[in-house]
Amino acid sequence: MRKRVRLLAAAAGALALLLSGCSAGEDRSTDGRITLRFQSLAWQEESVAANKQLVEEWNAAHPDIRVEYVQGSWDSVHDQLLTSFEGGEAPDIIHDASDDLADFAYGGYLADLRELLPARLTADIPEQSWRTTTFGEGVYGVPFLQEPRVIMANKKILDASGVRVPTPEKPWSWEEFRQVTQELTKQLGKGKYGVAWPLKEPVSATLNLGLSAGGQLFHRERDGQVEIRFTEGDAVVAGTIHDQVNTDASASPTTLGTGGSDTLPGFFGGKYAMVPLGFSYRQQIAQQAPEGFEWTVLPAPAGARGLAQGVSPQTLSVAEDSPHKKEAVAFIDFLLQPPNMVRLAKGDWMLPTGTKALADPSLRTAKDGWATGAALAEHLRPAPAQSVRGYPEWKDKVATPAFQEYYSGAIDAAELEKRLVKDGSLVLARYQRE
Repeated sequence: MRKRVRLLAAAAGALALLLSGCSAGEDRSTDGRITLRFQSLAWQEESVAANKQLVEEWNAAHPDIRVEYVQGSWDSVHDQLLTSFEGGEAPDIIHDASDDLADFAYGGYLADLRELLPARLTADIPEQSWRTTTFGEGVYGVPFLQEPRVIMANKKILDASGVRVPTPEKPWSWEEFRQVTQELTKQLGKGKYGVAWPLKEPVSATLNLGLSAGGQLFHRERDGQVEIRFTEGDAVVAGTIHDQVNTDASASPTTLGTGGSDTLPGFFGGKYAMVPLGFSYRQQIAQQAPEGFEWTVLPAPAGARGLAQGVSPQTLSVAEDSPHKKEAVAFIDFLLQPPNMVRLAKGDWMLPTGTKALADPSLRTAKDGWATGAALAEHLRPAPAQSVRGYPEWKDKVATPAFQEYYSGAIDAAELEKRLVKDGSLVLARYQRE
């Protein structure tokens, strides 16, 4: 969802902001009213509606501080923001994801929020979530929505198979998960698979799920430098996926290069018994599933570290160049009041980071798997590459092609490790020298 379309997208994003007349020097009207620009990346209809409604409510209650809603896009946000920062045209309030913030934070484009955040908001969001937006000594964003990876399963196939159905209290191990996909494939017959892995963007899925098995890949040394090490823990998830595809034939090889939405027709048609997806995909399944299709949400497998899983929460940041940082944070505080955070979570079909919002009964129902997601929230941790400078380039140029080739069977585990560690270290070294 957050693939980066460079150059053209960056130019288009910058042009859109310029055409909107949103100059940093034009944020106060002649009558003294402040105007803040809030660039939102909401894209699902429910989410866009929730964000716009909250902006309207703020404006109605704060006539002297008007918030202008600006629509952004996950597809081009990194390059669009970089262009707007360098051109002095950045929005005051910035919606992004925590794994996209490091270069902006270290580059001085985002405001350090430590002295601006109200105590209520700081206390409501757990420390592990704040760590996703902490770079060096500063805090450069407010994490507010997050989604674990879960397994969407065809309930009828699962029930008929006789395999043990996992719960957050008694999840599958990675070894048991592999055995289950073999059994389901055997029962389903030719041309059908126990699991489909949509891995068009394989890096975050592999690294985040790898935390459960003790994988970390990126290790920060005492001098602050980052070293890449591929350990046994890092090999568990990657090896499971590779073996399901290439050894067991229990995972579809054709879905490896696809996005999550691309697997849904096959899932609905019974071609795949299970599909590991982000929690928010439940909305598409609920809306698009054919009549009579029964589905359920299962926790991802557990490893040596249990259900630990890396996440990169959605975030709200303030531009360093904004002349109205205090007012921008006040709007963020309003947006993330517990009832409002619940509305945003429902709109995106994700989990709120706030403890009060997460406790809302409407987010803990069995319907549509909300209860399973809520049970996983305590196990979510910062993504392994969260604060690593140069991670976007490492991901695009080194890790993505390496994982894609490994999962397809084109290279073996030794070559995968060589590329991730040796070639990857060359990329990161350039950033660590800066």
